[in-house]
Amino acid sequence: MTDKQTLVVTKRIDDRGDIARIRFASPDGAPLPVFTAGAHLDIHLPDLDMWRQYSISSDPAEPGFYEIGVLKDPKSRGGSEAVHQLALEGAQFTIEGPRNLFELDETAEMTVLYGGGIGITPMIAMAQRLHALGKAFTLHYCTRSQDVTAFLDVLADAPFATNVRFHFDDQADEQRLSLFKDLPKPDPETHLYVCGPQGFMDWVISGAEDAGHATANVHREYFSADVALDGDGFEVECAQSGITVTIGPDDTIAKALAKQGIKIEVKCEEGVCGTCITDVLEGDIDHRDQFLTEEEREDGDQICACCSRGVGKLVLDI
Repeated sequence: MTDKQTLVVTKRIDDRGDIARIRFASPDGAPLPVFTAGAHLDIHLPDLDMWRQYSISSDPAEPGFYEIGVLKDPKSRGGSEAVHQLALEGAQFTIEGPRNLFELDETAEMTVLYGGGIGITPMIAMAQRLHALGKAFTLHYCTRSQDVTAFLDVLADAPFATNVRFHFDDQADEQRLSLFKDLPKPDPETHLYVCGPQGFMDWVISGAEDAGHATANVHREYFSADVALDGDGFEVECAQSGITVTIGPDDTIAKALAKQGIKIEVKCEEGVCGTCITDVLEGDIDHRDQFLTEEEREDGDQICACCSRGVGKLVLDI
């Protein structure tokens, strides 16, 4: 990941469905650090003292700017509403990244992209990259209605427009996404990518795995998650610091350690971004995140300190 940088908003389009398309560039017009399809930016919101992550939707071959899409979500903790209020042309933001936790496997013979709502943003960058590589792919874009479907102009004018399939909940059944007909046959050289609301993602992922697709070939990125933070109390021993703390029923590892002067960097607070991943030396983990894979959970040596918990006692390498 790159160091912090200050970027300026050079363009904003208020699109359908309360989605703002926001373009960032260097204040002096210099080329930006390169990114790969699937990457995101960490954007700092100082008034709320929080970081929020937004996928880059622009072409990875374009060095002059990054573009993101931000859904104004009244159910969020205020981050998206703050971005909508503050991200006016000329506004400056502190940004970290680009960082990629949703890498595109460019060697796949066939790629199928599933974007639900605002989850379309990383898929657009992936489609641009796959088209540039001459790879076979299909992009499925699911929304409640055409009236709330952002990026329609981008996708309609794209050189890969014939690869895009739109699915609207309020239109005829035959055009809605059907896992029976819209999932490809399982194949080691076929990779699937899923991003969107948690219910949509869980449906597509479970359907793909039930159909026989290998878990390693079904890639996913959650931009938010319903996470339960409460639970039985437990102890955390910090092997490097020599400190042991009790994590109460309504506390988290990261917050409890911060009170003792041990800082674990936290950004999403929902177990979706991976920033707070901490090595575990001993103990049983109650995983609450959506970031680690099942294989990584089975290894039992990493924890998302922002939301996951322990059973009895954990020893962390910190």
